[in-house]
Amino acid sequence: MKSLLGAGLFTLIFAFSAACFAQHGPGMDSPLHALAAVKGQLNLNTSQQLQWDNAVAQAKAAHEAAPDLASVATLADGTRQQTESAHRAARDAWLALYATFTPEQKAVVRDTIKGSIARMQARHAGQDPSAPNRN
Repeated sequence: MKSLLGAGLFTLIFAFSAACFAQHGPGMDSPLHALAAVKGQLNLNTSQQLQWDNAVAQAKAAHEAAPDLASVATLADGTRQQTESAHRAARDAWLALYATFTPEQKAVVRDTIKGSIARMQARHAGQDPSAPNRN
């Protein structure tokens, strides 16, 4: 049950971060970008490192396959389907990597993603994300 919940949370976070990436571009406060910042804390084993590298490559390929605004009008539905397939493949690669994580690694991921989402929500609400929480 915990694995299913974890996979569901990760899928939700990935979908949310992909939407933010599409709106704001790379390097923003997306959860996946935040995970890259704490990669060292995950202490990935060799197999996990290979999966990480593969997931990063697939995410980059999916981003590069996405059409820019100038060409959207001329692209066929087939291109959109290919892009969606690439995004699904990238998501599946991240989920496969996440499934190999220990509970400690999953805790690092969970905490990092929660913090990243809080910063994005604060930014969208017009608040300073570095300001102390006033709730």
